Amino acid sequence: MTAAEIPTEDLDLPELPLEPAGSITVLKRWEKHLARLPLARLTTTLPRTGRWALESIFNEAARLPGAPQARISASLLAHVAMDEAIIALVQGPSRFPRRADYERLAAELADARELYESEGWITDPRSYHRDPPELTEVARTGGWALGESYHRIHWPSGFEPRAQEPGAARWAAFEANRTASAWVLEHPGEPRPWVIAIHGFGTGAPFADMITFRAPHLHHELGWNVAAIVLPVHGRRRPSRMGGEEFLSFDLMNTVHALAQSVWDIRRLISWVRTRDPVAMSVYGVSLGGYLTALTSCFVEDLDAVIAGIPVSDLPSLFGHQSPAHVRERAVQHRILDGNADVVHRVVSPLAMEPLVARDRRFIFAGLGDRMAVPSQAHALWEHWERPTISWFPGNHVGYLWSAKVSGFVDRVLDGVWSAPEPTAV
Repeated sequence: MTAAEIPTEDLDLPELPLEPAGSITVLKRWEKHLARLPLARLTTTLPRTGRWALESIFNEAARLPGAPQARISASLLAHVAMDEAIIALVQGPSRFPRRADYERLAAELADARELYESEGWITDPRSYHRDPPELTEVARTGGWALGESYHRIHWPSGFEPRAQEPGAARWAAFEANRTASAWVLEHPGEPRPWVIAIHGFGTGAPFADMITFRAPHLHHELGWNVAAIVLPVHGRRRPSRMGGEEFLSFDLMNTVHALAQSVWDIRRLISWVRTRDPVAMSVYGVSLGGYLTALTSCFVEDLDAVIAGIPVSDLPSLFGHQSPAHVRERAVQHRILDGNADVVHRVVSPLAMEPLVARDRRFIFAGLGDRMAVPSQAHALWEHWERPTISWFPGNHVGYLWSAKVSGFVDRVLDGVWSAPEPTAV
């Protein structure tokens, strides 16, 4: 058991028993204490990075069909170590579920499975989602970020989980989450193409997301308008200090409601963009936004391109992969993982529905050294999407931010949809 895999328990170190017969117990208690120290957890970074490198070189079974072999370099190892360090830091015992959490979530998922199966939503996941009303009226405010003047649009989300769904009342109680919003860069004059941008977990602020999507470049150099959604419980919609905390956590029923509301809000934003007479529309998301890009493609047909960057595609699987061993084992014992969560999440899974967007309009980019969304997540989406164009870059989860390969790939996709006309010579 590693330091990052140790459950949380109160510990008073000065009173640690030192009797020889209890030496194993004493060792475990010291390990539990070390797991509470962020710097101690960071000591797992180098061993994990080294194990990844060895598996990449020698383990043929670990290589994904269709993906290039990662060429081990100092730069790539630094990328991997960065991801591993972040994972170690966030896996502190204070974030581990308690015994009551396992029991509550197990009951909620069991009830949800029974309801969803009886309604036919498991066999036909698309039928779980209701069609949102079109969005025509929005409130507007102004803003400024990275030297760019943008306007923000606001509207009542209108989404509510069905009252009989487990966790519905808890989700509906997030008051700030009821107002949806997006920030917008729009050219004056003639109609332009629009890209709907979907941010990743924990962001949702214009400053960060303009960097994420290189929005000033897309707007000025490529000539596109940009509409960037703020996902549920992110940004100003968050009910707690950390944006997205209620979206992706051990509470996997919250995640179902969050994903359902996300695709609802995105579809409403797309309907508003249609009122702007777009000459083309593309959806571009990263990480969690890549998941939602894929999910949106199952409901909106008239998109000229969908770009899923460093995408997640199977949240229960990723949760099981990233969780400390003891959390994973207890979740399996309670039939959360390898059980009801996998079934219930079908209603919000892009792998359980066929995309409506044509294969030649689907695009993916992913990092060979991604230790957060891990390459198998992108690979699963690539397979489900019938192996469309994919660009693998030698980097970690956030390495796309400075990857010329990725920026060139996105530019080529958008240029293939619509290119700004050449200036007329005077």
